[in-house]
Amino acid sequence: MLCLFAFTACLAAACSKEDSKPLPNPKQPPAPTAQPTSEASLVKRGEFLVGIGGCNDCHTPMKFDPALGMPVPQMERRLSGHPEGGPDPSATPGNGDQAVIGPTFTAFRLPFGVVYASNLTPDDATGLGLWKEEDFVRAMRTGKHRGAESGRPILPPMPWSNISAHLSDDDLKAMFAYLKSVPALKNSVPEPNVPPPVYAAVAESHEKLAARAKSAPRQH
Repeated sequence: MLCLFAFTACLAAACSKEDSKPLPNPKQPPAPTAQPTSEASLVKRGEFLVGIGGCNDCHTPMKFDPALGMPVPQMERRLSGHPEGGPDPSATPGNGDQAVIGPTFTAFRLPFGVVYASNLTPDDATGLGLWKEEDFVRAMRTGKHRGAESGRPILPPMPWSNISAHLSDDDLKAMFAYLKSVPALKNSVPEPNVPPPVYAAVAESHEKLAARAKSAPRQH
């Protein structure tokens, strides 16, 4: 009987202690765990797409490394395009050649003229700094510089039609978000050195490619 009394007393004391604890406020949800922002996720996906898309292959200047015996990317000039004042390809394409590439791998002498890789960094004066997201998407969908209706055609070897065929608008927006996040580098790339008839012929070809891409389901 004494043991039962002692147990009851202990139980009562325990309940009294529990009752004295403040009850949790049901209106206060637990603190959310840290999640990456949607913008950060977008930039991360854009970095992946720019990487596998090979944008650095043409838009990041290369320099010969004697120690390695091969050209390597100049990452301090990443995605800034053909260096201002840089050399053109010295040779001309021979029979069956598609292009001759210059020493920085950013200038291309094609059968119809010389084309330069553009500055993809967000510099306002010489890069994509003043572009809007919709400008970039339209440029990749239509093959027109800056995505403008009156823009000149984007010239080979830029594979805009392949990009348009395989990537969604959300993919293109992610790429643009990443390009806007890289360091802005001031580098004025020269305009393509091609005759006007070439622009007209390429523009006509682009219209056909854009129409075909618009009507076909995109591959994923």
